[in-house]
Parts: sequence; structure tokens; C-alpha cells
Amino acid sequence: MTVALCLITWNELEGCKHDVPLIDRTQFEEIYCIDGGSTDGTVEYLESQGIPVYRQTAKGLNQACKDGAEHCTCDAFVFFHPKGSIPVEDTYQFRKYYEEGYQFVVGSRMMKGAHNEEDDKLLKPRKWFVLGLGVLAKLLFQKEGNTIWDTLHGFRGMTVEAFKRCRISDMSPSIDIEMVCRSYKLRLKRIEFPTTEMPRIAGETHFKAFSTGKKLLKYVWFEIRRGNIEE
Repeated sequence: MTVALCLITWNELEGCKHDVPLIDRTQFEEIYCIDGGSTDGTVEYLESQGIPVYRQTAKGLNQACKDGAEHCTCDAFVFFHPKGSIPVEDTYQFRKYYEEGYQFVVGSRMMKGAHNEEDDKLLKPRKWFVLGLGVLAKLLFQKEGNTIWDTLHGFRGMTVEAFKRCRISDMSPSIDIEMVCRSYKLRLKRIEFPTTEMPRIAGETHFKAFSTGKKLLKYVWFEIRRGNIEE
């Protein structure tokens, strides 16, 4: 298996300065970035580090990921958002799962051995919403195989062939939950492994909780009506 590391960025200069020097480039056959229109020097920094940067072809996180898969010349890829919030060394774990035959792999903040940035708080609305979506997706679409509980973590990867079969929609930002639902419908071999999430080191999230939640629930309704996938 050949594995690519695909960085997804949009004004993440500080995160890139923290994460990129920590990447062991011998772990990947290819490293590149899909950028959503950064104006803070993210693109210039990555290019100075010898990482090719491609501007995404249309707005939205879904399109960024679709462009990431399109530019991949390897058998499989890992999506990684360099925000200083996930241990860089966890990106190396994907290869062993691909070599074991898994087609969809998720770095999970929701399973035993993992840590979510809300775990130290009394109220965990973000974590509870993610787990709720996991239950909903499981009940609606899972027919067999492993359950993916972290339905909204962008730290994930797929084989290129499997991603193409998913036929991802343009309903951004549905990409994370959509990859889970599609993997259930396609009966892809899937697995998640524990990772540690800390608060981002700079900037703010691009996805506000309430408005994003509404869009994701709208996507689930769309997926129900979408029916089965034609092979």
C-alpha cells in the first residue's frame, strides 16, 4: 500500500508551523495540501517547506476533501487538519490498517483510550451531539461490520477506490458523517482507533455548532431519501 498525507487548510498558519516540522516524511509516499483560500501566509509557509499546495476548486469542506482524493496518486490517503490539536504521530497509524485490508479508517476521540477536548468539562454538548449522530447513523444505515462512533472528526482516511465509490455530495460540511453513512451502505471494511484531541493552538473553528448541526441533520434526511448506492 502507498499512503498519502493530505493536509486540509484554511488560514492555519500557526497550526502548520507547529505540526509540519513534526511530520516524519518517510512515513508517506506523498504529502500535499488542499487550501480553501488562506490569506494569512499558510500557503506560502507550506510551499517553503516543499509541500505542494492546491487551491480547492469550489467552496466547502466537501469539495476540499473531494479535491484531496482527486490529487492523490497513492492507494490511500489520510486527511489531516494541521491545527496543533492532534498528535502528528497518529497519522502514521493509518498504514497498518490499510495493509490489513481496511478501506476506511478514523482517528476517534470517542472510544476507550481516546481523549476529547470536552472530556474535562461537566457539560459536553459537542461530544454528545457527535455520539448521538453515531447512534443515528448506526440505526439507519449499518448492516454489518465495525461501528464508527466519531462521526464528525476530520482526522480520517480512505482508500482512493472506496472514496470514489462513496460519491460524496456537495452538501458541505457533511463530509465526515457522509463518509460514515456511505461506508455503512457500501459495506466497506472500516475501523477507528483512539486519538487525543486538544484545543486548537490558534484561531477559531470555521464551523459554528448550532448552524453546522442543522446542516448535518439535513444531510442525514437527504441520505435516508438517497436510498441504496448503485455499484
